[in-house]
Amino acid sequence: MEKHLIALDLDGTLLNDDKIISKRTIQTLKTAKEQGHVVMIATGRPFRVSKQFYQQLGLDTPIVNMNGAYIHHPLNQSWDHMHTPLPKDVALDIVDHSTQIGVQNIMAEIMDQVFINEQTEHIFNQFFLDGLEKPAKIGNLKETLTGDPSSLLVHPFEEGVQPIRQILNENHASVIDHRKWGAPFHVIEIIRSGLHKAIGVKKVADEYGIPQQRIIAFGDEDNDLEMIEYAGVGVAMGNGIDELKTLAKETTLTNHQDGVAQFIEEYLNISAPILSQD
Repeated sequence: MEKHLIALDLDGTLLNDDKIISKRTIQTLKTAKEQGHVVMIATGRPFRVSKQFYQQLGLDTPIVNMNGAYIHHPLNQSWDHMHTPLPKDVALDIVDHSTQIGVQNIMAEIMDQVFINEQTEHIFNQFFLDGLEKPAKIGNLKETLTGDPSSLLVHPFEEGVQPIRQILNENHASVIDHRKWGAPFHVIEIIRSGLHKAIGVKKVADEYGIPQQRIIAFGDEDNDLEMIEYAGVGVAMGNGIDELKTLAKETTLTNHQDGVAQFIEEYLNISAPILSQD
């Protein structure tokens, strides 16, 4: 069979509801790689909180992080990486407007350097500080932010989500794109305008000489829309949003039913692995 590129979103797609990759999925992807197919990750996460899954799958390919704001090769520092940050002045203006409306916290990242606006118990501290090579800088972003950020995460109170998104549309629509995480967090994720996972997937496919029609991409949320539309075989997870399912060429089982493995086994004619019962 001709070589395919398999592009995988993490949360809600490759990871099941327990935030792990199932044994079946690991084995299926391993077999796909052994048969010559190329496997890559395309995620909204920064690298430090996607690295464990990259290593678990034994990948040696580039990765798309922060929804396309940072596209790089973890094992090849000379690879032609792409880093497309927000202008610092725009980021700080967003911080000003957001804090005026009221927020629980704001976090900025420059690749894997983290800046958190307030010292408080918060999901940013719980989920985003693992794997840091440098300690996070905590304090007023107007004083601590040292450069143009790769991304900005704003966590409003629920009633502030729409007012902040309206301000973003009115003041910065030409410069930024923003998306909202699902409940219960309602975090607004902001990156440079025009960035998305499909940019990185295309770059990797071109490098490996894989045509668009042989790209298989899996996703579940609105930050996967461009990638699923671009891929020759765009696959929506059974737990995915309706808009993605309408756009996708295929729909598979949910992330907790090994939807990625099930589709790859059928599409690439890979036998389902026989797993031990331990």
